[in-house]
Amino acid sequence: MKNCRMVGNKLLDTLVKQRLQRWPQRPPGAPVGRTRGTWLRARPSVELFAHPYLKVPGTERMRTVPDGLWLNFGTDPADPYVDILCIEACSSFQNLLDKRSRFAPSTTSLIACCPVPWLLAPYQAGDPTPRWRVIELLRGEPGVPLNLPVRDVRVLYGLKAPQYNGFARSQLPQAHEYFCPMDVLTEEGGHENPHLRSLIGRASASAAFMHLP
Repeated sequence: MKNCRMVGNKLLDTLVKQRLQRWPQRPPGAPVGRTRGTWLRARPSVELFAHPYLKVPGTERMRTVPDGLWLNFGTDPADPYVDILCIEACSSFQNLLDKRSRFAPSTTSLIACCPVPWLLAPYQAGDPTPRWRVIELLRGEPGVPLNLPVRDVRVLYGLKAPQYNGFARSQLPQAHEYFCPMDVLTEEGGHENPHLRSLIGRASASAAFMHLP
């Protein structure tokens, strides 16, 4: 029975990544922020062995590789940073607890690490423009990885129906946390779901303001 669950969870993980691969460069429903910035889908990435990841400063082994990762790069080379939207598909309640711990509030900043091959690769299918050219804070072709402090973190967790319903009834999310049923992440064209788009629209610092100047 345990092996069956492992196979089922692996297939679910693969399906979620396949669906997220079809999501646009800008997260569906993401509002225009207070800065111009540049959204890029970092995960899932076609570069299987050279995709961005998250880590704590000064470490190499303790990496966080979300199922989905979108980066919103700042524009000023003198004050570089990145805002991130992560998507985590949780196959069990224990899996949720583990993934939540990786994004718990901390006194240190996460670092978003972008490998050189990923930066040099085409922006998207049908557009040969290298990614680094659409990141405004870069002024030339990078020869070393781009490591940026994370200014703002938002995480969307996908939960199976029993865990989702139980969590929604009895738990209180942290300010950076958002939740959706797993079915939304696995359905065909899920990124066009109006309820998901509305949820991601609220998963932004912009949503905290009555109006933006």
